Amino acid sequence: MTSAVVQLKKKDFESDQDVRWCPGCGDYAILNAIQRTMPDLGVPKEKIAFVSGIGCSSRFPYYMNTYGFHTIHGRAPAFATGLKCTNPDLMVWLVTGDGDGLSIGGNHLLHVIRRNLDVNILLFNNKIYGLTKGQYSPTSEVGKVTKSTPLGSLDTPLNPLRFALASGATFVARTYDTDIKHMQAIFKAASAHKGVSFIEILQNCPIFNDGAWTENVAKKVRKDRVLFLEDGQPMVYGSGKNQGLKLNGLALETTSWEGDEAPADVFVHDSTSESGVLANLLTEFTDPLPVGIFRQVEAQPYDEALMNQVAQAKEQSKGSGLAELYRSGANTWTVE
Repeated sequence: MTSAVVQLKKKDFESDQDVRWCPGCGDYAILNAIQRTMPDLGVPKEKIAFVSGIGCSSRFPYYMNTYGFHTIHGRAPAFATGLKCTNPDLMVWLVTGDGDGLSIGGNHLLHVIRRNLDVNILLFNNKIYGLTKGQYSPTSEVGKVTKSTPLGSLDTPLNPLRFALASGATFVARTYDTDIKHMQAIFKAASAHKGVSFIEILQNCPIFNDGAWTENVAKKVRKDRVLFLEDGQPMVYGSGKNQGLKLNGLALETTSWEGDEAPADVFVHDSTSESGVLANLLTEFTDPLPVGIFRQVEAQPYDEALMNQVAQAKEQSKGSGLAELYRSGANTWTVE
């Protein structure tokens, strides 16, 4: 007798832990969007795991009624890799921040991306260290005055999307914390992607870096300062939908026109292009700021290739005992 499939709801993914972020933190909205998305994925709670490192964002596993691992600073990718490779049926979400993921954890993040492990990476970017009370982070702008840079930061900020693309990510997207529906759409697309998914989430820290993204995503300016990427659609933005991006030589530039129809030279978005050139060009833009899916291409996930290799090895060594395996091959010697 086949048991009936239980339709889960948002509350089924809410844990019994008190959510402890600062009032007004963008993490609340991200958590809400994830909990709203989970029931639509049709995956049982026991087949889902959230892995995090250290930072405000890394409290995430406590608030999800799924399996979860709160690991060590910058090393969440290593834990996620081991988890996915030993439990390939699990849906694994890796939660990190601009400090945890791009500073001490930068090397680990690079390798989980280049391997194309079938995990979904959520990188919360508020351009500040929040948990340790307001030091500058790898994504802070030049001149940022903080407790650790009282005369202003001298570091060139790291671009998370460019980092992901350079590392070979097969799914790269950006969304922001004040648009629940957009976040949900991106999360669903990422979960359906076979391979690594990297999502930068622009997130506000009202205590230590309030208004980090206000100039782009505030409601009163959003239509003129944000470009929503849609496959097969011209890159059009603005209150009157009369501004867009076009290619000029080897660079994208803004253009405008009169009337309702976009000119033929306005670029049409294609996230599925095998070439990553367009996606890389889009990461350089800040006005308007592109959000949506920059790139999504197919490639074999690392965990799938690993399982195939393990099955092949088992087949080749079928019937061999441990002692026989120890003594097989040319790399043995006798000590007299």
